[in-house]
Amino acid sequence: MARDWKDLFIVDGAGAAESDPGAETGAGRDDGSRGGRMRRLRESLRRTRQALTSEIQATLFEEGPSGQTWERLEEALIYADVGAGTTAKVVEQLEREASDGSISGGEALSARLTELLAQIARTGDDRIDLRAKPTVILLAGVNGTGKTTTAGKLAFHIRELGQSVVLAAADTFRAAAVEQLEQWAQRAGASFVKGPADADPGSVAYDAIAAARRDGADVVIIDTAGRLHTQDDLMAELAKVRRVISNQIPEAPHETLLIVDATTGQNGLRQARLFSEAVGVDGLVLTKLDGTAKGGIALAIAHELGIPVKLIGVGEQLEDLRPFEPAEYARALVGRE
Repeated sequence: MARDWKDLFIVDGAGAAESDPGAETGAGRDDGSRGGRMRRLRESLRRTRQALTSEIQATLFEEGPSGQTWERLEEALIYADVGAGTTAKVVEQLEREASDGSISGGEALSARLTELLAQIARTGDDRIDLRAKPTVILLAGVNGTGKTTTAGKLAFHIRELGQSVVLAAADTFRAAAVEQLEQWAQRAGASFVKGPADADPGSVAYDAIAAARRDGADVVIIDTAGRLHTQDDLMAELAKVRRVISNQIPEAPHETLLIVDATTGQNGLRQARLFSEAVGVDGLVLTKLDGTAKGGIALAIAHELGIPVKLIGVGEQLEDLRPFEPAEYARALVGRE
């Protein structure tokens, strides 16, 4: 599973580490070591972990397995937005193994809980294939999730691999989003395509792909609108943008990433289901994990929808967007080193 930027991307049939000697510069410079990444992730999930750790300590270590133990553990996981269905599966498995003597003692139970959570978070293909020329990445999500910032940060990290990038401002309904994305393009060293105010988003996507083909760019990242007059309007607009893209490149968009704000909890699950049904979603970017006690939502989405979380956002800094690693996430969630 992806652990670092060089592992997340597939370039020319291999991981990015094999394709560019500078591939380490982005992720390596950001956090330094795996230990550094783990500390930052633990801090970001602090509020969720605090809520969970007290219950885990009380139930698995102090009380020992009992009917009340499993109920309290279920309540703690549901409170963290792991989801009722996901929680039931995890607790049922843990209870069964404790009952048949497979595991015993608080330490072993806690370790097994971490393993089960990591297994659930590990679903689908968590990598991003950049071998198509150009690769078209479509970003979707409601306003306020950090979509435009994610587009800019993603462009930066792809540029760090030596790939050329075109950023397309197809959220033509918000002038601020266009300006913000243009600033990110300058910072990332990416080309930038925009239209006039209130331009048709499909036309911006069309122009961006045409520019990428003309200039031989490797990747096109298209930022889209997150709010229109109605939900149906938004989905129709996204579907239209997809059609424009596929009319130019039949197999594109090659990657559709949905940006979900972790602080919205179960509403994030509903968003993921809605967007997946409307436009298809290849992976999630879960943002604002540092601002919520509901950090278990990644598990609910992975388990109920089978959509892999590919990236997480744990702060405002450039290095705070990073590839998702299920085992590290589960350990940080439960509070294990």
